[in-house]
Amino acid sequence: MLINEQLERQNLTKYRLSKESGVPQATINDICSGKTDLDKCAAGTLYRLAKVLGVSVEDILESAHQDYRSSFETFKSNTCHHVKDMGDVDFLLDLLETDEIRTLYDKHWYPEALYLLAMLDYLSRENHIPICTKYDDIRAQKLSKPIFPAGVLMTSEVLKTDEPKRKAERVAIPEFKRFNIMESGVRDVV
Repeated sequence: MLINEQLERQNLTKYRLSKESGVPQATINDICSGKTDLDKCAAGTLYRLAKVLGVSVEDILESAHQDYRSSFETFKSNTCHHVKDMGDVDFLLDLLETDEIRTLYDKHWYPEALYLLAMLDYLSRENHIPICTKYDDIRAQKLSKPIFPAGVLMTSEVLKTDEPKRKAERVAIPEFKRFNIMESGVRDVV
């Protein structure tokens, strides 16, 4: 959230922000912790905070919406639908133009960043497009624990066996498996 980032960047405490803006410290604490929805804050409150922090009210509101993080399964599904809707090459161009991989990586959203990078590399291979070297530093990373599709995890749990996980590892697309993401069905979206 932009407010937390600005507090850290400007070496301001919430107490000092409260004193300079006239916004109660309890309100600032609730905003910074996510307990209070910024869309429901009074315009005057946001204005006073923005003025002290040297940002616009629009920047504060926009940052609140950008930091929303859906479940990883939802993220994967949305990504696969984008590929299907846009087509491989247009998806690749959009992904490189927006630099979403770097944005997610810098937010420390590693599963999402690595998933997009795997998709970039996979679609590049499938379409005989040279690999973009812009993300070589991120390619050296790997998730510490494997991520399996939710269906595989449920099947393993119901059957009380790890065989579905072992099968998922065997059939995983190499570009995804390299990052410890067991993905095999990026084209199987409805």
